[in-house]
Amino acid sequence: MSGIVFALLGAAVAVGLAGAGSACGVGIAGQAAAGVVTEDPSKFAKVLILQLLPGTQGIYGLLVGFLVLSQIGLLGGGADMEMSLAQGLLYFAACLPIGFVGLISGIYQGRASVASIGIVAKKPEQFGKAMLFPAMVETYAILALLVSILAVSAL
Repeated sequence: MSGIVFALLGAAVAVGLAGAGSACGVGIAGQAAAGVVTEDPSKFAKVLILQLLPGTQGIYGLLVGFLVLSQIGLLGGGADMEMSLAQGLLYFAACLPIGFVGLISGIYQGRASVASIGIVAKKPEQFGKAMLFPAMVETYAILALLVSILAVSAL
């Protein structure tokens, strides 16, 4: 089996898992945001920002996926179809951090956003403080993104 299969699988894991985490997180937060907007439409902008925060993990996974596809030459049309199995497995391993951390942090950032949306519903003037709770979860997605980018770039 060619290593290109594992490199492509790695890109798929980065995009798929991180995207799934973002979709769950944004969905969870969207349910809470919709409830708040139903009661007070003037809070739409604030709760929308809180809802969108978990969406970044999907972007990070997509970035790593594009980086892998670019490095293996698939985007440029010159893919190395004879890539060694070891090289393919290295690409796969490099994609795992953002894939798994993106999945988990996207979901938990959505939950933190729900709590922050609750704060904004009761005390809209506390929006700045409320943003900090889901932003703390984002830190770990950024660290995973950094590790995946550094690992893919080193290959």
